[in-house]
Amino acid sequence: MTIIKRLKYDKLVHTPILIEELKMTVQQEIQQKLDQIEEDHQVHILYAFESGSRAWGFESQDSDYDVRFLYVHHADWYLSVNLEHKRDVIELPIDEVLDINGWDLRKALKLMKKSNPALMEWLSSNIIYRQDDNFVTAMQELMQQYYSPKACFYHYNHMAKGNFREYLRGGKVRIKKYFYVLRPLLAMQWLEKDLGIIPIKFDVMLNQLIPDGQLKQDIEDLIKQKKAGFEAKYADPIDSINVFIESELERFSAYDNQLHAPNRNYEAMNHLFRQFVSAYTQAKPL
Repeated sequence: MTIIKRLKYDKLVHTPILIEELKMTVQQEIQQKLDQIEEDHQVHILYAFESGSRAWGFESQDSDYDVRFLYVHHADWYLSVNLEHKRDVIELPIDEVLDINGWDLRKALKLMKKSNPALMEWLSSNIIYRQDDNFVTAMQELMQQYYSPKACFYHYNHMAKGNFREYLRGGKVRIKKYFYVLRPLLAMQWLEKDLGIIPIKFDVMLNQLIPDGQLKQDIEDLIKQKKAGFEAKYADPIDSINVFIESELERFSAYDNQLHAPNRNYEAMNHLFRQFVSAYTQAKPL
């Protein structure tokens, strides 16, 4: 059994020293994995970060690490007749601690053109494993041009409705599933109020959108339970949260989505793409 797996099992006894040891070991393991990816696939990782519950701010004691990254190939890789048939993702086998995968820059930019909400959130992650500062700044500036509240609203609405049907229609509820519905609902409220790009931190939306009272207290208590417990922990249905979810789902089902949808071409994206492909190609000539 590897050190990281042994620590994962030991962590279940709530030993603080082992929890800290695990975090340090995971950080080292992540960096080693990223280095190995660059070597094995002959790519350059421009940005590596945390997504999922740790970035959202409500990870459990045994939450895994959802590591995502954006990478670029040498120019010759893109100058190929069969480019459209090449894999534009890199995925490592998932274990109980690490879930690591990444997107090629060209794929990421094509998804940004569609205002992909996950990519928008990733660019504001507060847990960074490595980054090219110039690249991240350029991507964040580009994001402002291609951000479409209309497209994001459709995404979060679909997510909230689907997760509600799948996870919250029975008796006891896995705590983390509540957040799979609450987070997209708050995202829709954020968009409805025209507050800008969705923040990745859940508590930012919670404090901005939910007034002090029973509902906010119950959500904050749920966050504490999740952070103190494990991924599989269940809770009894919470009346205030259930009422909020059902009323908002009903309200948004009749919402007339007239939010802004920019119509941008690829010119700015092409410039960024060429800039960072050229930089890597010059730094690492074949």
